[in-house]
Amino acid sequence: MMHLFSIFAFILLAWPAVAQLDTARVLAELDLREGDKPVREMKGWSKPKKIALFTDGPERTAWLREVAPGVDVIPILRPMDATKLVTADVDAFVGVCNRGAVAAAPKAKWVHIGSAGVNDCIDSPRIATGEVLVTNMQRVYGPPMAEHVIALTFALARHFPMYNELQRQGEWNQTILPFENYMELQGKTILIVGLGGIGTEVSKRANALGMKVIAVRNSRREGPSYISYVGLSNELPELVTRADVVVNATPLTPETENLFNAAMFAKMKSTAFFINVGRGQQVNQPDLIEALEKKVIAGAAIDVADPEPLPKDHPLWRAPNLIITPHTSSFSDLRMERFWVVLRENLRRYVAGDKMLSVVNVKRGY
Repeated sequence: MMHLFSIFAFILLAWPAVAQLDTARVLAELDLREGDKPVREMKGWSKPKKIALFTDGPERTAWLREVAPGVDVIPILRPMDATKLVTADVDAFVGVCNRGAVAAAPKAKWVHIGSAGVNDCIDSPRIATGEVLVTNMQRVYGPPMAEHVIALTFALARHFPMYNELQRQGEWNQTILPFENYMELQGKTILIVGLGGIGTEVSKRANALGMKVIAVRNSRREGPSYISYVGLSNELPELVTRADVVVNATPLTPETENLFNAAMFAKMKSTAFFINVGRGQQVNQPDLIEALEKKVIAGAAIDVADPEPLPKDHPLWRAPNLIITPHTSSFSDLRMERFWVVLRENLRRYVAGDKMLSVVNVKRGY
């Protein structure tokens, strides 16, 4: 919980001014899905009287109140205040969701989560039964995360970490690796595991680089025209054998936990790279270290780990040909513009009883 609060403390400082937000443009770019039916048809829904949500000051709060006429909008200015402001009389709350918060607000019928991951939220009995509607920030963080993945791919393919170390040592060395150890991405195959908002954005950029894009998703075979093949989850062991770059962008579910292990790494090309921007629990970390040490795969990059933060003495820090970024792939100068636009639009829709954006399928876990 304190780790989550520290994240919100950061974004409270990073939110852009209200005047800078372009709602129509942001919503059009994100292409968010609507729910199947208006919330006014949801059992137990009535126009809310009181909603608690994270905000960063009076101007932001006033801007939110514009789309919630007649609603008592309770601003949560500091993350540590959430536990006392999400109370028994609120009809909805925005920004944090866990079993304790849901239990503290028995009247609440809607929760909006300020992240794409929902694992801390969906184990609440009221949410599991569908009594509480859950929306999240799916697709909101896709663009910067996709650019992060591409940056990591270039860094691995061109051995940037090695050259960074040589630079610090003041060593100019053109012959440290043979020519064939540098990978050109054009014409190579990238496998996107998890074709949601993040995976789709990665696919778009990889295709623009001239890569052949294949993907795996859990739900259906359909995908954008720039993806050569979309397989179902049971095809993953075969598809990893074709890929030069494997990117995990799946949500954490029982099916994806420990998905990438020694058996999966053994199926990959010895020249392939593995990149994880999903969740740390989806990778067997000792197996990844062994795969790198024994050169089962050529390299890896992870933006997530288990645990987080990663302890200083954790063996991942010492693994060869591994790039670690500290769960920062979603950070960008435009991140919070999208965040605020989606939050406000869903607030407007809930108060009006309309169809909501980015509704979480609780049974699937995303």
